[in-house]
Amino acid sequence: MGLQEEFEEYAEKAKTLPESTSNENKLILYGLYKQATVGNVNTDRPGIFYQKDRAKWDAWKAVEGKPKEEAMNDYITKVKQLQEEAAAATS
Repeated sequence: MGLQEEFEEYAEKAKTLPESTSNENKLILYGLYKQATVGNVNTDRPGIFYQKDRAKWDAWKAVEGKPKEEAMNDYITKVKQLQEEAAAATS
């Protein structure tokens, strides 16, 4: 399986992470996903009244410059980690 296919598989798996997944971890995944699929931030930072959008933009900006393949690998690793944590919490 190629990196792109594995990335897409883990993007689907990320949708099944428990609701209890922290916002911090969700933002890390968001930033890595955007960097892997779009590349560097290509929009202006949302205004102060848009806290959620601003947090997502900041998470994406935090990984700016990371190559696409590295962002994909980091995303896959993070989803695996969160899956393991969720499994450990339920056992």
